[in-house]
Amino acid sequence: MYTGIVQALLPVETVERKPGLMTFSIRLPAELLPELTLGASVAINGTCFTVTTIDADQVWFDAIAETLAITNISELTVGSLVNVERSAKADAEIGGHILSGHIIGTAPVAEITDSENNRRLTFEGDPAWMKYVFTKGFLALNGASLTIAAVDGDKFSVNLIPETMKRTNFGLMQMGDRVNVEIDQQTQAVVDTVERVMAERFPAS
Repeated sequence: MYTGIVQALLPVETVERKPGLMTFSIRLPAELLPELTLGASVAINGTCFTVTTIDADQVWFDAIAETLAITNISELTVGSLVNVERSAKADAEIGGHILSGHIIGTAPVAEITDSENNRRLTFEGDPAWMKYVFTKGFLALNGASLTIAAVDGDKFSVNLIPETMKRTNFGLMQMGDRVNVEIDQQTQAVVDTVERVMAERFPAS
């Protein structure tokens, strides 16, 4: 479980690609190392990964074919800056919203609007999951819990304050860059339940 509060913006240290597998490593700062063990979970750009190797402050992860197919992890190279969050402890403050690290897909940046101390990013959503996206609802983008500012057809926008841009890789985003999307689980459950009830009560003729 994660909270959607990005704890560090860190460069990818190494990348090794094999058929159907990508192994990569990141050097974690001292504050993210305590009690980290093999098999622990860490969110990288919002994607839940299992720690496979630890060597001092350098930590390795494996991305399998399915992960590479549906996330932006496949685009990482040495030096890519990624959002990092350790899995939440039982007594953790939920500053964002509860996340699983299970990505539903990606969304490319369709528009960037900068003004003094503000940035609005607009993304092109996938019709397969846009039914779960509502104005003032929640989404996790690259692992950051964000409020949806506006929805227009299959596009949705989020507003970013300077602190968010400083702590995450959103300040680096350019047109066409893809972010990992995790839908709010409660929203998905409500929408799916309503659809099922409506289908049962008003079956198609």
